[in-house]
Parts: sequence; C-alpha cells; structure tokens
Amino acid sequence: MPQLSLHSPVGDLTLSEEDGAIVACDWGWGRDQDPTPLLREAKSQLDAYFDGELEAFTLPLAPAGSTYQQAVWRALCAIPYGETRSYQEIAAVAGGVARSVGRANGSNPIPILIPCHRVVASTHLGGYSGGDGLPTKRWLLALETRGPLL
Repeated sequence: MPQLSLHSPVGDLTLSEEDGAIVACDWGWGRDQDPTPLLREAKSQLDAYFDGELEAFTLPLAPAGSTYQQAVWRALCAIPYGETRSYQEIAAVAGGVARSVGRANGSNPIPILIPCHRVVASTHLGGYSGGDGLPTKRWLLALETRGPLL
C-alpha cells in the first residue's frame, strides 16, 4: 500500500492510498515512502489546510468501516469548516446515540480529512484519539476558527 509521510503542526502524519483513494491518515512517520500523485496532492492539501489556506479537501476517501461508521463519517464530512456539531446532533443525522457516534469517531481511519475533531460534547469538548488527544483537538478547532485554543 503506497504511503507518504509529512510533518505537520500536530505531529508527523502518514497518508495511505489504496485503489486510487486515501484510506488512512495515521500519526507518526511511515517506514515506507511511495509518493504517488494522489498522495502528493493529499500532502499539498494538508499543507494548505495547516497554513489556513484551505477549508475543504477534494480528495477521494475510502475509509474501511461498518455501515453505521460510514454514515457517521459522511455526517462528519458535512460539518462546515470552522463549525462544530454535538455528538447528539450527529446521531440525529446518522442514527444511533451520542455514545455510538463517539465510538465511530474514535474509529475514524482518516482524521483531519474526515473532521472528527469538529464533534464536541454538549457540555465540553469531548474526547479525541488523534495526536496528543485534546490538545490536538483544541489546536485544530483554533486553526479553523482562527481563535484561541479552547
């Protein structure tokens, strides 16, 4: 599976491609580097996102997951840049309950590109399994709102 790693403000990231689509974005530097045209474009778009110059990714994504997880991830992709939705609001769109949305978020294989960081609890930020956890979520939300860390 072709992979390409990049340095980012939230740590090193490794993108993986399969059958012409991005299938994973993992924290850490990948062992093998195979910069396909799609992976180079994904890196370019992520660089622009982190520079505050890109608000919407235009990449083919193919995350592996259950039918329910896929529904949640589609709902996440519909959250506009700079906005958040509660776990309950996502459950109203995708089905399930807030807790099941949280589990699907935690299983998201393509964080940032599928913006699970935009989902918050009704009374606090909720959790985040990527990078350094909540500090990473705060950083991503601050980037998108061009505001201070929450």
